[in-house]
Amino acid sequence: MRVITYGIINFGILELLAILVISANLLTFALYIIDKRKAKKGSWRISENVLIFFTLAFGAIGAFIAMRLVRHKTKHKKFKIAAILGVLIAVIPIIHITHALTLDRVIRFVEIEFQSENWPSELDGYRIAFMADMHIISHESMRNVTDELNSRNIDLLLLGGDFYMHTDHYRGTLYEIAQTITVDGIFGVEGNHDDYIQLFAAKETHAITPLDNSGLQIREGFYLAGVHDLWNRSPSVETAIRGSNVDDFVLLISHNPDVVMTQPMAGVDLVLSGHTHGGHITFFGIPLYLLRGSITDYGMKFAHGFTHSPDGTPIYTSSGVGYHNLIPRIIARPEVVIFTMFNET
Repeated sequence: MRVITYGIINFGILELLAILVISANLLTFALYIIDKRKAKKGSWRISENVLIFFTLAFGAIGAFIAMRLVRHKTKHKKFKIAAILGVLIAVIPIIHITHALTLDRVIRFVEIEFQSENWPSELDGYRIAFMADMHIISHESMRNVTDELNSRNIDLLLLGGDFYMHTDHYRGTLYEIAQTITVDGIFGVEGNHDDYIQLFAAKETHAITPLDNSGLQIREGFYLAGVHDLWNRSPSVETAIRGSNVDDFVLLISHNPDVVMTQPMAGVDLVLSGHTHGGHITFFGIPLYLLRGSITDYGMKFAHGFTHSPDGTPIYTSSGVGYHNLIPRIIARPEVVIFTMFNET
């Protein structure tokens, strides 16, 4: 157990798994080569059960290469079947580990054109960036996000909550976010991992406006609102949008997307949420973890992307940008979403 813990701390979970898979294949390759040599000499042989076990235990690629290289066990049907099954078994973790070590560590910028008949046509082309679940994102990565946003002419930046509050890490994250150049400012809500009192105070220090079951007019015809976190306090959509006009386009930020299933969304035109991390660890992109019900009560409905509330309000759930407690993302890429708004005519 100490060896595994040491490996995770010094190499990382994914790196340690990659080392184990590579080691399993090298060991299996060696076992086949040794057994072939022993067969030629007529000496003591490695048990066939041992060879098949290592072939199926993530060592199939090594077994397959050895079988072809020295023509060993190629006429045995059970070894052919074991090699085929073993390769299928080995390829699954290899694909996931490779994706996690490469693409899942690169934050993507998703550009979405959003059309609504309620959006004021005078503001067509208005650009809104949204990111959530910063957690323990490094300050360097956050700085890179800010630099990229500054190259994309953002009018408004919205934050969906969840920072790393156990140290002062969140202050550094907020500092980097505050370097984003916008026309109409930066606004955000709390997440379930946030101490909202400390977070809101730190946001105000960096000229980031907290939304606390509250809202405000950003431009004529455009009202922005945000609610408390569902797990921490008492979100009230009605209270948050109370100051809007009947003809306003109303955008609501709620860290937890489940809010849209528990409260009427009448008067809201678009909801932006996070919280689910796209499943964080998925099986070929399928967020099976969400079926446990520990993160959301609605299964995969709020895994990622667009869906609708019961009364038809569109809601976009972001996969987030950071990592939670150093748990690696597996086929659940981090993202920053940029909405370009248009009137639907």
